[in-house]
Amino acid sequence: MNFTIVSVGRLKESYYGEAADEYIKRIGGFGKVSIIDVKSDDDILPKIPVSAFVFALCVEGERLSSEGFSQKLEKVYLSEKKGIYFVIGGSEGLSEKVKSAADMKISMSDMTFPHRLAKIMLLEQLYRALTIQNNKNYHK
Repeated sequence: MNFTIVSVGRLKESYYGEAADEYIKRIGGFGKVSIIDVKSDDDILPKIPVSAFVFALCVEGERLSSEGFSQKLEKVYLSEKKGIYFVIGGSEGLSEKVKSAADMKISMSDMTFPHRLAKIMLLEQLYRALTIQNNKNYHK
């Protein structure tokens, strides 16, 4: 599976960058992750092909278990969609325009997290989902 994460802002802190690099490396055994950092919400939609399946990460989105997330990814992968994209907003969240363009809105939690940390959490959950799909000993 190949994934693209489009997010507002970049990982400035080295520890976030190191964590992202580690999960991208781990995911490499199952697929590829591309990260596109943009300056604002206005720059998100032009980066996404119309044929892609788009997940918007937002607080009002559906909460999924790790197993449920894994199953959803597999269904999307087997669908007619060409690519799986995740969008992460900046500190103000995503605009209604971006959220309404998404195929599915997902929430990581009812808690509030820094948007930079959301990228790391998403990468970890992608890795976990792929280990679930491939019966690898990571998910507990």
